[in-house]
Amino acid sequence: MKLPIVAYGDPVLKKVCTPIEKDYPDLQVLIANMFETMYHASGVGLAAPQIGLPIRLFIVDTGADDKNRFKKVFINAEILEETGELWAFNEGCLSIPDIREDVMRKPNVLIRYYDENWELHEEEVTGMPARVIQHEYDHIQGTLFTDKLSPLRKTMLKSKLTAISKGNIKADYKMRFPNQSRKR
Repeated sequence: MKLPIVAYGDPVLKKVCTPIEKDYPDLQVLIANMFETMYHASGVGLAAPQIGLPIRLFIVDTGADDKNRFKKVFINAEILEETGELWAFNEGCLSIPDIREDVMRKPNVLIRYYDENWELHEEEVTGMPARVIQHEYDHIQGTLFTDKLSPLRKTMLKSKLTAISKGNIKADYKMRFPNQSRKR
C-alpha cells in the first residue's frame, strides 16, 4: 500500500525517533509498504518519520543494476563512525519536493543495525550507499538535509519551504501537509 509522505514542517520530521522491538506490530507489512511508497515516489531511501512514524526504521535501495544494487532495511540503526574527506553532493528529499542542495558528507560509514529478520549487522559502507544511509539516518535523528545548509542558503529557501508546509506544491505522489487538514 502506498502511504502518504509527510511534508516539510510536520513536527514528526524533527523528532529523535524511538527504537522498536522485535514484536513491533505488522513490521513486515510496514516495511513492504515503505518500499512500495518509496518506489512510487522514485526515491532511493525512506525513513519511518517520513510516513508519520517516529520510530528508528529506514530503508535504502540505490536502484543500480543487480550487481551494484544496495537494498537494505535498517532497524534501530546506529552510525558508529563516519570517515574520509567531506564531499559535496546534490541531495533531495521526498518530504521536501523540488528542492535540491549540495550537502557535505563523509564517504564512509560504520553502521550497526538489525535487518528485517532481526539479525544484527555491523558493516562499513562507502560511496553513494553511505550517503543515502547518512541522509536516512539523519531522519531518525530528527535532522533534515536543509538543516545542514548555511544560514544564508536556508534564508534563501524559506519561502519555498513555507510553501511546501502549506501544501502549495505539486508532487507526483501522495503527501500529508502539516498546515492542511486534507491529504493530497
